[in-house]
Amino acid sequence: MLPISVIGLIIAVFVLIFLVLRTRVHVLIAMLVAACIAGLIGGLSVDQTMSAISKGFGGTLGGIGIVIGLGVMMGAILETSGAGESIAYHFIKWLGKRKEEMALAITGYIVSIPVFVDSALIILYPIAKSLAKTSNRSILTLTVSLAGGLVVAHHCIPPTPGPLGVASIFNVDLASMLGFGLLIAVPCVYGIILYSRWLEKHFPEFTVIPELNKTDGDLKKVHEDYMASKTSKDLPSLIKSIMPIVVPIALILIKSLMSLAENQFNMEGLSSSTIGTLFNFLGHPIIALSISTLLAVYTLTPYLDKEATTSKLEEGISTCGIILLVTGAGGALGSVLRESGAGAEIANQIVSLSISPIMIPFIIATLVRIIQGSGTVSMITAASISAPVLAEMQGVNMLFAASAATMGSLFAGYFNDSLFHIVNRLMGVTEVKKQLIIWTIPTTIAWAIGGSLIMTLNLIFGSQGSIYDPLFPLLVLAGCIFFVKSQSKITEKLIQQTA
Repeated sequence: MLPISVIGLIIAVFVLIFLVLRTRVHVLIAMLVAACIAGLIGGLSVDQTMSAISKGFGGTLGGIGIVIGLGVMMGAILETSGAGESIAYHFIKWLGKRKEEMALAITGYIVSIPVFVDSALIILYPIAKSLAKTSNRSILTLTVSLAGGLVVAHHCIPPTPGPLGVASIFNVDLASMLGFGLLIAVPCVYGIILYSRWLEKHFPEFTVIPELNKTDGDLKKVHEDYMASKTSKDLPSLIKSIMPIVVPIALILIKSLMSLAENQFNMEGLSSSTIGTLFNFLGHPIIALSISTLLAVYTLTPYLDKEATTSKLEEGISTCGIILLVTGAGGALGSVLRESGAGAEIANQIVSLSISPIMIPFIIATLVRIIQGSGTVSMITAASISAPVLAEMQGVNMLFAASAATMGSLFAGYFNDSLFHIVNRLMGVTEVKKQLIIWTIPTTIAWAIGGSLIMTLNLIFGSQGSIYDPLFPLLVLAGCIFFVKSQSKITEKLIQQTA
C-alpha cells in the first residue's frame, strides 16, 4: 500500500491539473492549493503545512527574486534602445547573404537571455520581415530561426526566470547552470535552423520575390540596400548592445572558474586574495546583474531623462511579478513534499524500479508542458516535484537533473502556448496543419536534441543513468525526421504532377 504522503502528492497533482485545465483558477493559486492538499493529506498539521509553504516560498525567492528583477529591468532597456536590432544587423553583416537565418537565430539566442521571449520576438520580427522582402528568403525560415533562438535560450539559460528558478530549487550553482545552458542550447538552435531551411523548400509560397526574373546581381543589390538602410539608422553600436548581456555572464563564470581552480588545481588562497575577493564580489549574481543594468542605462539610453528611465525600468519589473509568484509557489510545493516525507518515499520506490532519476524531471516537465503550455510553469512544477525526490537519492547529478527539467518544458509548443500563436499570427498563417508544422515540430526537435544530449552526458559524466534514457527523445526525433522526409516526398509528387 502507498504511504499517506505519496497519496497526498498524487491527489495534489490531480487537483493541480484539474484546476489549471478545467477552471479559471490561476496557476499560482492552483499550486498553493496543491501544496496545501499535499501537506494536509500527507500527515502535516495546518501549522506545519503553512510553515512549510512560507519557508519554501520565501527561501526560493530570497535567492533569486532580486536577480530576476534586475534581469527584466536590463531587458526593458534593451527593448527600448534598439540593442536587439543592432545585434541582428551586425550578425547579418558579418555572416553575409544567404545566411540570414543563422544571423537571426544567433540574435535570438543572445537577446532572449535578458528579454522575455514573446516581447523579443515582436520587437525583432520586423527585421525578419524586411529581410524576407529584400533578400528573396522565406519569411518562415527567417522567423522560425529567430523564434527558435529566442525560445531555446529562454528555456535553458539564466537569468531567464524559469532556469533561474529551477537552479534555485535544485540548489545548483548558477554559474554551472549558466555555462551548461549556453552549451546545450547551441545544438538545439542549430536543429531548428536546419528545419527552417526545410520549411523554405516545402512552402515556397512564403518566399517573397519582389519582381520576376531577378538576377543574382539584383538580389545582391537589394540585400546591400537593406544593409545601407540599417547603417543610416540611429542604432547603438554592437559593443554597447551586447555588453550588458556579456558582462554579467563573464563575471559569474569567472567567479565559478576561480572556485574550480582552487578545488581542482590546488590554487589555495585564490579566492581570499585581493583579486579573488574582488571577483567573488563582482561575480555574485546580484552584483553582476546590477552592473549590467547600470551599463544598459548609461550606455544604451543616455538620451532618456531620470523620469523616463525610471518608467522603463518599472515597466520591466511589472512584467515579472507573476513569474516571481509562480516560482515562489513552486518552491512552496517542493518544501511541503520534503516536510511530508513524500520525496523520500518516492525516492525509495524509484530505486527499486528501472527508471533513471534524471528522467523524472524531464518526463514531468514534458507532461506539464503538454497539459498547460507555459514553459516556465512546466519547468518550475517539474523541479518542485522532483527535487525533493532526487535529494533523497545518492549520486544524482543535480545540474543534469535541473537541465532535464528546463529541456523537458520545451516540448511541442502548440495551442496552449502563447508563443505558438504569436509566431503564426505574425506571419499570417491560419491553417492549423501549417501552424503545427511551422512551430510545434521545431520545438519538438529542439526538445529531442537537448534531451538526448543531457541523457547521454549523464551516462558519461553522471551516475545512475541508463543506456535507455536517450532512446525516448531520440525516438521522437526520429519520428520528426520521418515526418519531414514524408512531407518532402509528397511535395515532390505534387511538383511532378503540376509540371
